[in-house]
Amino acid sequence: MLLGRATPEATTRYAARHGTWKQTGFYRETPLGTMSSLGIGTYLGEMTWEADTAYVEAILTAIRGGINFIDTSLNYRNQKSERAIGQAILRLIESPKEVDRDEFAVCTKAGYLVRGATPEKMPSEDVVGGMHSMAPVFLADQLGRSRVNLGLETIDVFYLHNPETQLGFLSHEEFHDRLRLAFRFLEQAVAEQTIQFYGAATWEGFRKPHALSLTKMEEIAREIAGAGHHFRFVQLPLNLAMPEAFTSRHEDLNGSAVTVLEAAEALGLTVVASASILQSRLSRDLPGEFAASLPGLGTDAQRAIQFTRSTPGVTTALVGMGRAAHVQENLGLGPVPPLTRDQYSHLFRIGP
Repeated sequence: MLLGRATPEATTRYAARHGTWKQTGFYRETPLGTMSSLGIGTYLGEMTWEADTAYVEAILTAIRGGINFIDTSLNYRNQKSERAIGQAILRLIESPKEVDRDEFAVCTKAGYLVRGATPEKMPSEDVVGGMHSMAPVFLADQLGRSRVNLGLETIDVFYLHNPETQLGFLSHEEFHDRLRLAFRFLEQAVAEQTIQFYGAATWEGFRKPHALSLTKMEEIAREIAGAGHHFRFVQLPLNLAMPEAFTSRHEDLNGSAVTVLEAAEALGLTVVASASILQSRLSRDLPGEFAASLPGLGTDAQRAIQFTRSTPGVTTALVGMGRAAHVQENLGLGPVPPLTRDQYSHLFRIGP
């Protein structure tokens, strides 16, 4: 497996190779180093050779073009997305080498049971609903499989995938006990250098009241590993149709009601936004007034991504891009600065 991990020095070097994009705000600073504000996601697609080939080309185009943040999961396309990323990385680092391993970040997830890719013997109490687990033995198995699929010794960010699933079957107290076990395992994985950081990738967890509490999760990480804990990343949906992370004050921070984005900033956590174009539903037919408020962009997909990556508190906006043409289109954001806070507030009031 390929040694290395994303580093601040190497990612700074990577960004410098892409002209003035650092000055236009296309790159942001994170615990991993300098990361692109546009990330490539690998969720959708048929489980075919043709889709695999298209994903490989899309990932090659992304990394060559200036995107150095890659997101996947073991269960995406039943391991095929991870394997396509692994193939692309191998091509990029083979002779003639186009990129160094430490110049880009790869993030993956575990939580859902994947057909043909689970431990042979798992206690029934470790699985909820017959579909989801956060047990250390399960996470160790999934991490091992992901490292093999990706061909990487170290995964940069390893997420618990939709941990809020557990709350459909457990009390909050039971959930927090399981979270402690999972975080202890993940801190050990950091010590063993099989991951660099960990986090939670959610869908409904931070959108609904009384679901996940980011402040409580960070408190548990601090309880286990102190201020130097490695729970540093949160992934959540944020787009024109799903603005809750920016608008809903579900988090209790020192007695004050705040949004999850505000809580993350106060706690030193990096927020990655998923579903930026909502599985292409926001990539067309945006109102003219909204489009006119986003100069310098040629497509509605670019405009929807611009909205998400300009949201205060968001570091990277993920977009599922299964074809090189999609990547090329969205790279049109590179020379266009994100919105200022005032511009974003105006745009938010207009709405799509």
